[in-house]
Amino acid sequence: MSTSEDRSAAEDRSDHEKSAAHLYDGVRVLERAVAQLRAAARAPVHAYLFVGPPGSGKRAAAQAFAASLLCREDGCGVCRACTLALAAHHPDLIVVERTGPFISVDQAREIVRQASLSPVEGGRKVLLLVDFHLVQNAAPILLKIIEEPPAGTVFIILTEQVPPELVTIASRCVRIDFRTLRHEEIVEALLAEGIDVGRASEIADAATGRLDRARLLASDPEFEARRRAWRALPGELDGTGATVARLVDELGAMLDSAAVAPLEARHAAELDELAERVERYGERGAGRRQMEERHKRERRRLRTDELRFGLTTLQAGYRDALAAGQGDMHAWLAAVDRLHAAAEALVRNPSEALLLQALLLDLPPRPTEVAPA
Repeated sequence: MSTSEDRSAAEDRSDHEKSAAHLYDGVRVLERAVAQLRAAARAPVHAYLFVGPPGSGKRAAAQAFAASLLCREDGCGVCRACTLALAAHHPDLIVVERTGPFISVDQAREIVRQASLSPVEGGRKVLLLVDFHLVQNAAPILLKIIEEPPAGTVFIILTEQVPPELVTIASRCVRIDFRTLRHEEIVEALLAEGIDVGRASEIADAATGRLDRARLLASDPEFEARRRAWRALPGELDGTGATVARLVDELGAMLDSAAVAPLEARHAAELDELAERVERYGERGAGRRQMEERHKRERRRLRTDELRFGLTTLQAGYRDALAAGQGDMHAWLAAVDRLHAAAEALVRNPSEALLLQALLLDLPPRPTEVAPA
């Protein structure tokens, strides 16, 4: 190959990499996963398994990867196909979400049916399967179609872990791992979206490694007020049941409204977009039902996330008192341990009021003037 041809090939590769970089703008902090997906898009196989915790960016990465597969310009990030796929609106991107606690047998059969249909546009179809750690008894129905899909059909399977029932399907997929994001990675992502550094750092503290939650809090004007309320709470404790009862009521009311407005706004926008898509392309499967079920799960998770944020904020206050060497060190250390246990108990879905009541009766008052370390 001549020097000019070498230069032309290098320029083509550079242009492709710039396009791919634009496509993955929303998840660019996931450097290792994005590099794997860019490479995979050049010679895609039939199935990919994205494994990682909630909020690790795997769904946004999956939609960007789907866009690169459906784009006719090698993942340009700006064409109609990319724009629709990034919004999960492309007619050849089928998103399947559970409509109950598990992926049902009926849903599995519908996935097989959808995978067997020809693409609406172009020569490729992508099926994005969400929450497949909850596949349970439906897994055997899906094995053959995932192992040997029709030509041009690609599966992207999202899961938090690989349970025994998913092991065989996982062995037929290229696995890409995602992890909980570090504090500085969330700050970097928020800075890129125009959030100032101080607020970005506070939001990252509250996001507990989840990029989706960080973005929700960034759109919530009441976030700082809730953070201050949790920080000030130990200064109101006086050891009496009456004060604890009042504080539990106040916290319950705060949790009722915490970050609800930005979440509901996002849900309304998603439903409007779905209605527009149905009008344009027709109803495909149980799209509205799947979305409404996801919205319910997100509302339930929001309350738990907010309570965990509050417990973490309280814990940070007692840690600051420990670091400052002020007051009763044994009491502060016991409070940190008690708050850690309360946060861990949230996975068992306890009574919120009883948990807070018992916790606040145990916690010692802490001077509110202790500055963060």
